[in-house]
Amino acid sequence: MRETLRWTGAPTLALFTSLSTLLCCALPATLIMLGMGATMAGLVSAAPWLVTLSEHKAWLFGGAAVLLVAAGYMRWASRNAPCPADPAMARACARLRLAGGVIYWIAVAAFLFGAFMAFVAPRLFF
Repeated sequence: MRETLRWTGAPTLALFTSLSTLLCCALPATLIMLGMGATMAGLVSAAPWLVTLSEHKAWLFGGAAVLLVAAGYMRWASRNAPCPADPAMARACARLRLAGGVIYWIAVAAFLFGAFMAFVAPRLFF
């Protein structure tokens, strides 16, 4: 159970926090860059909490970074952990490790894209 948390639980939590960085900063910046200001205004009126997320983006990105580092460390620390000897459980173990790795790297990519759109793109394009 503990290994399952390391292989998939921590990367999944990191993925959700990384996706929140996309909602707060990448989505609004992308919509504005594409000339969809009216769509952005409609989105903010439908979901006013996006403004609060954007106002506290430093905290949001800091929390996401901490969770990404923790998930990466947990995966690294358990990289040589043995899988069970039972063939069915060994296959499940290998699938969990692979799924956790894919989820983790998707989370890292989402975080980096969100960070670019939140902190770099406004200086370049706006």
